[in-house]
Amino acid sequence: MKLARYGARGAEKPGLIDADGKLRDLSGHVSDIAGDVLTDLDKLKSIDPASLPLVEGEPRFGACVGGTRKFICIGLNYADHAAESGMDVPPEPVIFAKFTSAICGPNDPIIIPRNSVKTDWEVELGFVIGKTAKYVKEEDAMDHVAGFCLINDVSEREFQAERAGQWVKGKSSDNFGPTGPWLVTPDEVGDFDNLGMWLEVNGERVQDGSTATMVYRVPFLVSYLSQFFTLEPGDIISTGTPPGVGLGFKPPRYLKAGDTVELGIEGLGTQKQLCVADD
Repeated sequence: MKLARYGARGAEKPGLIDADGKLRDLSGHVSDIAGDVLTDLDKLKSIDPASLPLVEGEPRFGACVGGTRKFICIGLNYADHAAESGMDVPPEPVIFAKFTSAICGPNDPIIIPRNSVKTDWEVELGFVIGKTAKYVKEEDAMDHVAGFCLINDVSEREFQAERAGQWVKGKSSDNFGPTGPWLVTPDEVGDFDNLGMWLEVNGERVQDGSTATMVYRVPFLVSYLSQFFTLEPGDIISTGTPPGVGLGFKPPRYLKAGDTVELGIEGLGTQKQLCVADD
């Protein structure tokens, strides 16, 4: 099942993508793709998509999940990306956060912050928590995952690494978290440990990788994170990126106003963002 949220920012409606790739309105059944709805998605699976109103036109897609309280990211989680960064694979997952105000729709613009000189791109596999997870065993972890989604972990490298303090200020600018277009349930994703993933800047393929090179896998991450804090329905975890980020080029390459970024993960849809300067 592919779930989506569509409409104006802040007023998104719940939707479902049918077998023909058409958007159907779910608002007659649920108020949002969020909270308790994520805990029992089997109720939505029993709905005949053909019985849902067809959404006409090409509405804006919002982030594929609402009500997110935590946006957790895993750093250096691809062996080949760690190598391009000149860093060792960490002995435990590197955890950092994006503020939830960074979350935006998959095709909303990337807003390059004032004084930014190193805004970068990162195609990432995300997953969304569906059931509360606390001290979860790895073998039980997938019972707590509602689904998977595509994320661009947009990053300002100077803010992140060259200014004093933590990574969060280089990760949390407005629109630095394009998420979606769909939340895809695990049964439809299939082998999430072997999904092709790619990203292009101005039509040039710069990232072309696979979740197969991920170091710490999804069940482990659910279990690991739940040892430190409770994971709640709607929480987003972004699992790291393969090589090909701007930082890794020699010389490095970064985004500027007018650039176009396109990215995708097998089975999870695509995103397209125009880079614009902040006012």
